[in-house]
Amino acid sequence: MTQLPLDLVRTLLTVVDEGTFDAAAGTLHVTPSAVSQRVKALEQRVGRVLLVRTKPVRPTDSGEVIVRFARQLARLEHDAHASLGMTGSHETTRVSIAVNADSLATWFLPALARVPEELRPCYELRREDEDHTARLLREGLVMAAVTSSPDAVAGCSVRALGRMRYVPVASPAFAARWLGGIGSEVALKDVIAEVPVVAFDRRDDFQDAFVRRLKRGHRASAVRHYVPTSEGFVDAVAAGLGWGMLPEAQAQPLLDDGRLMALARPERSVDVPLFWQQWKLDSPSLTAVAKAVAAAAATALHT
Repeated sequence: MTQLPLDLVRTLLTVVDEGTFDAAAGTLHVTPSAVSQRVKALEQRVGRVLLVRTKPVRPTDSGEVIVRFARQLARLEHDAHASLGMTGSHETTRVSIAVNADSLATWFLPALARVPEELRPCYELRREDEDHTARLLREGLVMAAVTSSPDAVAGCSVRALGRMRYVPVASPAFAARWLGGIGSEVALKDVIAEVPVVAFDRRDDFQDAFVRRLKRGHRASAVRHYVPTSEGFVDAVAAGLGWGMLPEAQAQPLLDDGRLMALARPERSVDVPLFWQQWKLDSPSLTAVAKAVAAAAATALHT
C-alpha cells in the first residue's frame, strides 16, 4: 500500500486553503518552488492529478479525498493533544458544520447550546441548502452536515434526524388581493400561474413542489421575489410580497395571531427529510455535538 507522507499531505491542504502556491509558501515558510515540488511528489505517489492549477487552485475529485484526510488528521491530532494535556487551558475545539438556513433559524442553535461547555467548542457554521451540504463534506470543508441525502459521503456516518415540515401561507391582505380573500387551495389552484411567490433563491424548489401537488405539471408563478435569508423570507411573506412555503415552526406563531393564513389543507404540506452526516472520527467534541443535534431534532422535527 502506498504511504502518504504527512508533510506532503499538509502541504496540499495548505495550498487549497490559501488558494495559491505563493500564499501557501508564505504560510509554510518555504519557497513556492518547494511547495510545487511537494505537491508534484504527492501526485506522483498516488498516480493522480490532485489540483487544478487555476487561481485560486481547486482540488480534483482525488484531491478532495486527500484534503478530507488531511483535515481529519488535524482533528485527530488536536484531540490526541487534548487527551494528553498538551493543549493550552484556554484552547478551543473548532467544529465546522454545514446547515441549511431554516434549521439554523429554528431548532439548530438551541441544539448547540446543549453541548457541554467543558469541551470548549468553537463553531464554524456554513449556511448551505440541505440538498448541497453533502458537497461540503465531500470537499472536506466541514466535519458534519445537516443534509437531505441519506447516502453517506465516503468516510462519513449518517443518521436520520426527522422531517422538517413546510406549509403554504400568505398574508390576509395578499389573499384578499389575489385570492378574493379566500385562503384555500381551490382558489389558489385557479390562479396559481399569476400569483406572485417568494423564493429563497434560484435553487429553492419548495414552492414548485407544492404547486405540482396542487396542479400536476405546473409550477409557481414566474413573478418571484428572491429573499435569501430565513428571517427575511418570513418577513417578505408576512409583508404581502407573495405567498411562500414556511417552516411550520416559523409559520405557526404568525398563523395564531392572524398575520398569516394557510393556503391549503395540512396534508398538502411538504416534508423534507433531514439527516446528520459526520466524519467517522472518535472525537469527543464531534460526538457531543451529534448527540445534542439528535436530541434537539427529536423534539423539533416530525418523525
